[in-house]
Order: sequence, then structure tokens, then C-alpha cells
Amino acid sequence: VILSGTVFDDAYQKAVEIQKETGATFVHAFDDLEVMAGQGTIGLEVFEELPEVDTVLVPIGGGGLISGIAVALKSLKPSVRIIGVQAAGAASMAYALNIGRPEPLAQANTLADGIAVKRAGNLTFATVRDYVDEMVTVEEEEISQAILLLMERTKTLAEGAGAVAVAAALQGKINLKRQKTVLILSGGNIDVNFLAQIIERGLRRSGRTMTCQLLLPDQPGNLEKVIDLISQERANIINIEHSRYDLSVPLRSARVHMLLETQSFEHQKRIIQRLEGAGYPLVIN
Repeated sequence: VILSGTVFDDAYQKAVEIQKETGATFVHAFDDLEVMAGQGTIGLEVFEELPEVDTVLVPIGGGGLISGIAVALKSLKPSVRIIGVQAAGAASMAYALNIGRPEPLAQANTLADGIAVKRAGNLTFATVRDYVDEMVTVEEEEISQAILLLMERTKTLAEGAGAVAVAAALQGKINLKRQKTVLILSGGNIDVNFLAQIIERGLRRSGRTMTCQLLLPDQPGNLEKVIDLISQERANIINIEHSRYDLSVPLRSARVHMLLETQSFEHQKRIIQRLEGAGYPLVIN
């Protein structure tokens, strides 16, 4: 395995160089009729499992996957609606459709690295233009929310590229009311450390963790009172730091920084009200 560059386009250029140097057979990752046909078997499986399907949401990088699926499904059921989903930071196909031809983006920055493609393929562009009904894009935070929901609700680990269709559906990007809809999850290759960040951010956004700090009189028992009030509100303290020596902390005071596990934003409001009502004003981070 030869690693080159940071996005698909870099690796593609290196592969072309190696092919020219060695005379090896080159198979394009997506802009190839046989590759597209192979990926189109997913469309056949969708129709076999759900002949009454109305709408299919498909991730798009270079466009091979959606091209194959669209041709296969439209040949079996012309009325089916095929919708392409791209990360807003790497929307090369949407850009190509907008200007009428494939042209490279200046950059492709997205956590959905599996679809971070700067330029749509020539064959895939023509196929998407003729067979795909609609294109939508999703933002980074929307993708990360979809990854977390898939893990939590369906126990499915999806990478960013695999979760963009779910992100589009969750955010109401497409009207799916009374539609028998299929969302294509196209991959689960995600770095564990990066996954931890997504989980942490997702918990924060959904009101299930909060960080806060407060100044206490540096006297015995004050920290115990704060902890007891938090316990009474049924919140869990994940981490707590107590400091009296920081130069920004007034004399005879102590700063307490806490990470709390909570149930919801409403639960957080009750905790804040309880502490402030007891004379412990909070700074929420």
C-alpha cells in the first residue's frame, strides 16, 4: 500500500504516475463504467428488498456509487427519486452541475474523508446529470450528529461519508413525508480518537453534558455543599478540578471547574437555578 496526499485527488495523481512508470493496469475508483455497474448492484438489492421504494438518498464523492444505483433503479422503476448528498466542504458534483461541467474545487475539507473529492468524474457527471433528481449538501456538525445517532440508536458505526444521507434526512433537507425511503450507509472506516471527539461534541450539543465553573469561599464544607446540591438534582460529576493557587483566583477563594453528565438542557437549567439559588453563581463554558 502506498500512501500519498491527504485527499483522493492527491492519491489519484500518484496512482497515475505509478501506472505510467510501470505500465500497470489502472482502474479508476469511480469514473469507470464497470466500477459504476458493480456499485449499481446495490440498486438491484434495494429494489429486490423494497420494490415500492419511493426515494433513495446516496452519498456522493466522485459519483460512481450514485451513478450505478441511479441507472439500476431507474431502469427498474423510473418513478423512483434519487437524491445525492455531499458534504458542503467537498461538494464537487454539486459544483459541476451548477457550472455545467466537472471542474476541480480549490479544496475539499470535510470530516467525511471518504467522499472528499475535489473533482467529479466525466462519466459520473454525465450520469448524475441525466439520472439524479436532486442534490443536497450537509454541514460538518450535521454529519457528526448523524454518526452519533447511528451509533446510539442502531448500534451502527458509520464514517462521515457513510452518514451524510442520514444527516440530510435528519435535518429535513428533503421532503420525505409518506415516502418509502432508503438511506445508503456507504462505509464505517473511522479513526477511534476522532470518534471520541464526535461523541463528546454530540453529548454536549444534545444537553447530556455540560461544563461549568464557579468561585467558592475557600472554607471547609463549601465544595461538599455544591456536590450535594448537584447530587440532589440527579446529575453525575464526570470530572472536577479545584484550584486556589491560580493567580486569577481571588485570595481566600477557590475555583471549581466541573464536567457534569445531565439528562437534557432543561435538566441543566434546573441545576443552574439550584446552585445560584443557594448562592453559588455559575459560569457556563
